[in-house]
Parts: sequence; structure tokens; C-alpha cells
Amino acid sequence: MTDTIDGVLGEIRFAPDGLVPAIAQQHDTGEVLMVAWMNREAVRVTLAEGMACYWSRSRQALWRKGDISGQTQRLVEFRLDCDGDTVLLLVDQHGVACHTGRRNCFFRAWRNGAWTMIAAPLVDPAQLYPASGSNSRSRSEGSSSGPSASRAS
Repeated sequence: MTDTIDGVLGEIRFAPDGLVPAIAQQHDTGEVLMVAWMNREAVRVTLAEGMACYWSRSRQALWRKGDISGQTQRLVEFRLDCDGDTVLLLVDQHGVACHTGRRNCFFRAWRNGAWTMIAAPLVDPAQLYPASGSNSRSRSEGSSSGPSASRAS
């Protein structure tokens, strides 16, 4: 399997910082769940273990999705885009994907000139991350698609 994974890694065009954007999508509905980052080791772990593993930019460490929250992503299929610089993980999401307790991270829509919340939390973030208190920015199981935000899920 190592040779196969090395072959996959050889096809991915990682950015100069060693990362590649990773989109997580629910395999059976097409729902886009989240965007994260992967380095070579995160890709290797994901393919070897069959569970989503990302790179936390805020902690500079591997982030096995669900290690803290229990909200895991089982890998169904791993895809590479036409340019080789973005990966798509088709996953089976167990629980919520967003550190805010929502099903996905895309719960704000620009409507009529303002941001509108289009999904309520399904789980209280304090239940997902009991040791970290109520400040969702302080939880950092992973990292978001935003440049400076620290996220967990």
C-alpha cells in the first residue's frame, strides 16, 4: 500500500508551504461539509487509515478529524482536481462537521446585502469540546479555510 500512496502523493501539487486545500463532501448527498488543509503526512494517514486526517495550520500538527469532538469522517473516495492542486474527500460524516455544532461550515449566505444564518447548530459546541469552555475560537482541533481563524471539529 505504501507504493500506492507514494504514487498518489506524487500526483498532488502541494503549495510551497507543503499544503493542499482539501474539500470534504458528504459522499451520498453531495453536501459540501468543510474546507481544510492537508500536507503529505495527512494524505498518507487518510489513505492508510480510511479516516479523514488534516493539517492544523494553527497548531502546526496533524488533526485527525473527530479526535476531540467525536465527529468523524470515514473516507469513501479520494479525488484530485484537474490541476492536481486541490483534493476532494468524499466522506461519510458522523455527527456534525463544523466546530460551531452545525452540519457543515457553510451556514452563512449573502442575501439582500447582508449575511444571513441559514442553519442553526445541531449540537452545542460546549458538548463537543467540554474542556475548552464556550469560546469556539479557543478550540483548535483543526483549522478553517479562513486565513487566520482557528477552528475545531
